Amino acid sequence: MKNLLVLSFLLTAFTSLGQIGGNYSFGHLNLPFSARNLALGGDYISISDEDISSTALNPALLNEKHHKQIAFNQSLMAGGLKSSMLNFGWNLKDQIMTGVHLRYIGYGTFLRTDQFGNELGDFHPFDYDLSFSAVKPMTPRWKVGASLRMISSKIDIYNAIGLSIDMGAHYHNEDQQLSAAFLVKNAGYQLKGYTKDTRSPLPVQVQAAVSKKLAHAPFRFSLVAHHLNIWDLTYNDPNAQPTIDALTGDTIPVPTANTIEKIARHFSYQAEILLSKNLHINAGFDYHQRKEMRLVSKPGMAGFSFGVSMWFKRIMIDYGFGIVSSAGYQHMLTLQTNLDQWRR
Repeated sequence: MKNLLVLSFLLTAFTSLGQIGGNYSFGHLNLPFSARNLALGGDYISISDEDISSTALNPALLNEKHHKQIAFNQSLMAGGLKSSMLNFGWNLKDQIMTGVHLRYIGYGTFLRTDQFGNELGDFHPFDYDLSFSAVKPMTPRWKVGASLRMISSKIDIYNAIGLSIDMGAHYHNEDQQLSAAFLVKNAGYQLKGYTKDTRSPLPVQVQAAVSKKLAHAPFRFSLVAHHLNIWDLTYNDPNAQPTIDALTGDTIPVPTANTIEKIARHFSYQAEILLSKNLHINAGFDYHQRKEMRLVSKPGMAGFSFGVSMWFKRIMIDYGFGIVSSAGYQHMLTLQTNLDQWRR
């Protein structure tokens, strides 16, 4: 039961679908992919550089620097949950870059019982997906890319299979140090549900982002608009009832979010301090996650995330730390290298 609660907590935290939570399958698709992705708030889709792991989120970020790049990502979460991802890039002819991404999420050990509470052994639920990405430059500043993903999930004797596609576009103006991206992710279909006659839609999401590096200071800022295909991300309790003011006798309606609040829920913010070519400090803030996951009595820094990126001679190391709420955190480590750098 403890692991089940932790699993529900983390999936709710990072899918962050508010009013629409629980209506979709394969919620793990919205979990952070890499340490840098976690440190910058979960939707780092607008910067195309040496980081091959970022291309698992937006295939349009693939570039020639990813040729023979390999990265391993490991996440440490509460309750023994673990998430791992392996990435590899390859440059084909005609300026077409490709990438392969394999991810596995294990949810620990669960106790199997019958309806009478008799123990029948253990089981180990898990999710994994395998995706293939490709990108094609359209102009010197514009690229378009797509990923085809095969998805599998298993809970005890029940398993589900799905197929999805991500489609992205990326723009970069080197003179102005300006980047932008547009992404449609998780568009697909659950080919097989956990039970014979049950299928659920995938968590389709539309995103847009813009990044700007300051000309005379080592800062880069990004603004991400997420869940653009869903207007209202707030949660309205269907059991809530109007109350009566004890002094005036007036009826107090059930509170609902106003337009400004609904708009604010769609934005997250990212900041990078580019201390040198080999050292970056990263930070992010997701307003929607904070509103959904903060504890009312102790909000703390829910929704904030931090990290560091370090480049060495042959290896890149990223660390990310996400504050889901005062009740839980997530750590992630990424190791990346280029196979050509190890040749003598």
